Amino acid sequence: MNARQIEVFRTIMRCGTLTAAAQALNVSQPALSQLLLHAEDQLGFRLFQRLHGRLTPTPEANLLFPEAERLHRDLEGFRRFAADLRHGKQGALRLAASAPTALSFVPQALADFRIACPGVRVISYIVSMAVLTTMLDNGEADLGVALNDTPQPLIQTERIGRSEVLCLLPQGHRLAAQPSIGPADLEGETLISYRPDSLQGVMLAEAFAEAGTRYLPQVEIDVSIAAIGFVQQGLGVALVDALVPWSGFQDLVTRRFLPQQTLPISLLFSTRRPLSTTQNVLRRKLREAGSRYTPHLPS
Repeated sequence: MNARQIEVFRTIMRCGTLTAAAQALNVSQPALSQLLLHAEDQLGFRLFQRLHGRLTPTPEANLLFPEAERLHRDLEGFRRFAADLRHGKQGALRLAASAPTALSFVPQALADFRIACPGVRVISYIVSMAVLTTMLDNGEADLGVALNDTPQPLIQTERIGRSEVLCLLPQGHRLAAQPSIGPADLEGETLISYRPDSLQGVMLAEAFAEAGTRYLPQVEIDVSIAAIGFVQQGLGVALVDALVPWSGFQDLVTRRFLPQQTLPISLLFSTRRPLSTTQNVLRRKLREAGSRYTPHLPS
């Protein structure tokens, strides 16, 4: 029996007559009779007998009816679930974000998304760029956000905002008296910054080379927030992004780094799998929040 035949059988059982069942299903009585005959042919036994002008269920029909009711409930549940998915009321969504984006505009994007899709569960990961792209490629994350727009195989990259590089100093440091800091000012300092082979490291290496010096971080970091404890303990000074709200951490001050280094904020997703309706909603909210967000720049 197919879904339509099960629906016909269930309705006849509930209504008691072909006439009432045909009205309930909005079909003609002859059409309903044909559907019933086809169902009985496929089953190999009768479902109803005519007694005194009424349809009387056979013992087999009485045994099948609870199963038909269960299937009807399951099918209705399936339809409701599909409708909820269409309107963003069900399901789960996995977002992988770098730490700076997770500490800046991502919370606002998720808050806006939750208003639009309150029934969708969000699973959030804070990871490095390398892990992020692997998760997208393996289907372990649906969307990613990072300070990187380097082309990756089978990953779509969409720039949604920008930040820049700051110099992070311990309070009372000699360079804190300057309004801005350049490569030459950092000579003799223990430099804490991005790995030279990262996008940020490559950009800084070029800036240092143009200033006639070399970019040689003595403490290499994958994410800018890792520099907090190092700088607070006086280990050195750091070149980091302006996305993290550095003013919220004790004993730290920031100064602008010149020449200005613009860091791209990018939204990433796999080209192997099309985005769902809810994933596209979050994509839009991330795009809006990223474009509105103002980096934390020292005055």
